[in-house]
Amino acid sequence: MPELKQLDAGHAPAVLAFELANRAYFAASISDRGDEFYDQFADRHSAMLAEQEAGGCAFYVLVATDGSVLGRFNLYDFKDGTANLGYRVAQHVAGRGVATATVRELCQLAAARHGLRALRAATSHANAASQRVLTKAGFVPVGPADPADLGGKPGTWYQRDLALQP
Repeated sequence: MPELKQLDAGHAPAVLAFELANRAYFAASISDRGDEFYDQFADRHSAMLAEQEAGGCAFYVLVATDGSVLGRFNLYDFKDGTANLGYRVAQHVAGRGVATATVRELCQLAAARHGLRALRAATSHANAASQRVLTKAGFVPVGPADPADLGGKPGTWYQRDLALQP
């Protein structure tokens, strides 16, 4: 069974492999991160760990039994008991309920481990899969998202009150 783990330094090689293997798949629905992201991945990974250590965010990876990364699930911009959620799963597990189950698990962790009361996530109008994940995980649409938050694409913000069960 895959396991949701908080990001640590040892995850760097598997996370980079995940990002590279799924780059074209991700770019089909969200903005590509650009070559610089991959070229400077070690520095970016270290910066994320430092940011996590400072307490303003929490980064998670869904790790398969073989140690490969199946998905990334990030809580960021902690403020007043609320955080934003971002996630991506590998192409070979997409459409199998992996993202929905993991987002639900992360909602529980967000409340229990990080003391959060609500999560928000933005998705583009074109990303029907992400809209389904959020809805199935108990999120509801709360208003338009700024295209600047979605790589220039129009979209919607979703929110979940963590005290409510989906």
